[in-house]
Amino acid sequence: MAIPLARFFLLAVTHLRRCAWLLALAMVAAAAAASAQEAPPTGATLKVWNRTVFVFRVPMFGLSPQQRADRAAERIRDLPLTGLAAPVEVASFSHEGVPGYAVMLDGGTLFAVFANDLEPGDPALAQVAAQAASRLHEALLARQAQASTRQFSIAIGWSVLATLALVAAVLALQFMAGRIEARMQGLRERTSARPLFHARRIAVSLLGYAVQWLKVGLVLMAAYVWLAYVLTRFPYTRPWGDTLDASLVGVASRVAVAVLHAMPDLAMVAVIFVLAHLAVRGLHTLFNAAHASGVKVAALQSDTIGATRRLTVVLVWLFAAVVAYPFIPGSDSNAFKGLSVFFGVLVTLGSSGVVSQIMSGFVLIYSRALRPGDYVQIGESEGYVVELGTLSTKLRNRLDQEVTLPNSVVVATRILNSSDTTKAGDGGIALATSVTIGYDSPWRQVQAMLVMAAGRTPDLLAAPAPTVRQVGLQDFYIAYELNVFMRVGAPKYDVLDALHGHIQDVFNEYGVQIMSPHFVFQPSDPVLVPREGWRPAPAE
Repeated sequence: MAIPLARFFLLAVTHLRRCAWLLALAMVAAAAAASAQEAPPTGATLKVWNRTVFVFRVPMFGLSPQQRADRAAERIRDLPLTGLAAPVEVASFSHEGVPGYAVMLDGGTLFAVFANDLEPGDPALAQVAAQAASRLHEALLARQAQASTRQFSIAIGWSVLATLALVAAVLALQFMAGRIEARMQGLRERTSARPLFHARRIAVSLLGYAVQWLKVGLVLMAAYVWLAYVLTRFPYTRPWGDTLDASLVGVASRVAVAVLHAMPDLAMVAVIFVLAHLAVRGLHTLFNAAHASGVKVAALQSDTIGATRRLTVVLVWLFAAVVAYPFIPGSDSNAFKGLSVFFGVLVTLGSSGVVSQIMSGFVLIYSRALRPGDYVQIGESEGYVVELGTLSTKLRNRLDQEVTLPNSVVVATRILNSSDTTKAGDGGIALATSVTIGYDSPWRQVQAMLVMAAGRTPDLLAAPAPTVRQVGLQDFYIAYELNVFMRVGAPKYDVLDALHGHIQDVFNEYGVQIMSPHFVFQPSDPVLVPREGWRPAPAE
């Protein structure tokens, strides 16, 4: 039994430390509520035991209002504790023709109230004097009660019980929040695989934040109630506690009235977003059907349908937000408008680069300059396109490194796409290599040998068939270029390595040197191929 009790007190101390700043906030709220509810009056205020008794506004008896208040406070402080419970009386009199009332205790005058001390709209002088006497009597009783050891001990006991109740409430809220967080963790894991802006994933995230803020709000509310209750236990601080109670009731009533008035508008906002959600689901169904049926529309190609889906969904939600904006409670207030302008400026200044990247991404997608799986060269980067995103394009190069290029850079750079974009699936990737052979080797033989070497390379496609072109007739040799298509996904430089090896093997087999000749002296015999030697093997 001792261990659970010690653990309870350890948790209580830990949570009390966490709640210290909440209590500080509650004290600030109490001071703000008191200053808001009790506007400082004009004149000199007589306060007795933290209670306002009367406000002196005119000089009398040759004394200023402040001097009248100071003398009254001094007389009250000099009263013995044993006589504070006596009734406070008022008696009318006149001074130099000015009517007034004397506030007395046990026959002694404490202060006087005159008609000139009243403000327009105040009750009659007799009623004001009676109210001042009543407030003074209450303050004196509070002063006497504060001096009672028994009553002070009772107040301390109730405060301790209230503190334990606060700790228990905080622990209960923490326990409930932990249980809800455990349930939320399962929802987060199930929705983590969904897109970032998926409705269910957003809803789960918002629900998690709502639970956290609700816990904080309830802890603040419990601390506020605890502070108001503890302050009302002690006679000196009871006015502060009463002010907190009145502020809480006033705020709660105003919030309840505001919520009731906002219910129709909130219902309209909910209807708008439900309709937007249904529209988005309908768009998803339409795009899925278009993708499954293979519809050939400019915006619904297999490589653009994803971007079109995202773009239309964003437009639907933006339209819903614009339509729902006037129905949001407080949207017509100057504070809400100023906040909207502030966030608009922040988004405009901070997202200019992001908007540029997004627009460049749409340009790449809808221009169909490249697609995932294509083999491209963008500037100095070369490799397979692994992702064509909204903000960036990612390549996988020959060293198996992932290269990330911002879309604005890709749009502004020349793109060399080696993939056969005229065919959807098995078009292949264009590949080229070249050799320079002397004029004494028949060109038909050289072409046949290059085609034979291509046929021996495993990752090269038989269709489209390899082609050989004479791309240059130089002074000492002919430049031959072999154009082939390799399998999609094959490593380009490994395929070139295998192809170059087969070219050397075939040329060695047929006795043709690859080394390009360079003449220093004119040969005695013309360097040419006789007609009977135009088609040696393997040429036909």
